[in-house]
Amino acid sequence: MTSSNSQFSAPEQALGYIYQLRYALLQTLQLPEEVECFIEKDDDIDFTDPEEGRILASLKHKAPGDSLSDLSPDFWKSVRIWLDYYLRKEISTDTVSFYLCTTGQISTGSLLEAFLPGVQKTNTFLDRINETLNRSESKTIAKTKDLLARLPDNDWLDFFNRITIFDYQERIQDIPNQIINERFRPIRPQFRIPVYERLEGWWINLCINLLTGHRPQAICGWEVSEKLGIIAEQFIEDNLPVDFENAEPEGKIDPDSDERYFVKQLRAIGLRSDRLRRAILDYYRAFEQRGAWLREEVTLSGELEQYDDRLVDEWSRLREIVFEELDDSTPEDLLQMTGRKLINQLSTMGNPNLRVRKGVTATFVTMGSYHMLANEETPRVHWHPRFNERMEEILYGSKS
Repeated sequence: MTSSNSQFSAPEQALGYIYQLRYALLQTLQLPEEVECFIEKDDDIDFTDPEEGRILASLKHKAPGDSLSDLSPDFWKSVRIWLDYYLRKEISTDTVSFYLCTTGQISTGSLLEAFLPGVQKTNTFLDRINETLNRSESKTIAKTKDLLARLPDNDWLDFFNRITIFDYQERIQDIPNQIINERFRPIRPQFRIPVYERLEGWWINLCINLLTGHRPQAICGWEVSEKLGIIAEQFIEDNLPVDFENAEPEGKIDPDSDERYFVKQLRAIGLRSDRLRRAILDYYRAFEQRGAWLREEVTLSGELEQYDDRLVDEWSRLREIVFEELDDSTPEDLLQMTGRKLINQLSTMGNPNLRVRKGVTATFVTMGSYHMLANEETPRVHWHPRFNERMEEILYGSKS
C-alpha cells in the first residue's frame, strides 16, 4: 500500500484529476456563456473566448498551507508547457494568456508575486528570472531553462507578460458550495444540493466524452446554463426530478422465471415476455425513483401515499367501465383480453390524474407504481376480471 509520504501519492493525484473537472465547471459558470472549454487539450483547462482569445490554465491542488516560491517545480513545469505552446504556435499579441491556478499561496517576497493579478512588473523583472534559473539545480527547472534558450530575447517579456498566477483558489471540497451560493439562489434551499449533484454528474459525463473523443467539440458555457435550468425546473412545485428513466437492474431480467406477484398477475392476462420485461423495468425504475424522492425529501409528507390512493381510484373507475359487459359466461380468452385492455388504457390514455405531479410525464412512474400496488401482499390493484375469485391460483399456483 502506498504511504501517504510517497512522492507520488495516489489520493493526491486522484484529487487533482477530480479538482480539474470541478474547477472547470466553476469557471465555465463564472465566465461568459460564449466561452468554450476543453479539458486536457493544450493544458489542464483550455478556455476560448470569441472576443478575448484563449486561456491555457494549469491547476495545482496543494495540501493546506503549501506555498509557491521562486524555485517551485509546479510553476516552472507549467512555464515549460506554455513555452512549448508559444514556440510552436503562431500567436499574435493578446490572443492567448497563461494562468496558473493554485490552492496554495505565493511566498512573500518571491519572484512569483510579480505574476499576481494587477501587479506591475519592475525593470529588473527579466533579470530576476534569469538569476532564479541560474541558481537552480532542479532537473525540472533545467528543462525549462533549456527550452527558454530557444526563445528570442525580444520575446521574453511578451511571453512572461502573458502569465498570471491566481493563488488561494477554491479547494475541491469548497467548490460545490461556491457554485451553489453564486448560481442557485432562485432554487429553493432544500433542493440546491440535489440540483448540484445532478449538474455535476452530467458535467463529469460530458467531460469523459470530451476526453475519450466521443465528443469532438468544446463545451460551451450556454450548454451548462441550459442544463442547470432544465435540472432546476424538475424541482419546482408541479414537477419532480426523474433520474431512473434509463436505469437497468444489476441482475438479468428473466420474465419467464420471475415469481413476484405483479408478474404473475400479468401472466394471468396473457402478456407476452416482451411486455413482462417492460413491466419489470417499470417496476424497478419506479421503485428506485420513489426511493430517491423520499431520501432527498423532494416530495411532501404523505404525497406518495396519496398518489397511490389516486392511482387505485382511477384504476377502479376504469375497471368498472372496461369490465361492465362481462358476466359469468364470459370465456377465459375474453377475460384475459379485457384485463389487457384495462392495463393498456391506463398505460396509454395520458390521464393527468395518473401523474404524481403535473410535470412528471414519465410513463414508468405511473405504470411502475401500479405494479408496486399489484405486488403488495394483498394487491391493491389487479388486472384479471376474476382475480378476487382466483387469487390463490394466480398468486400461489393453487386452486381454492
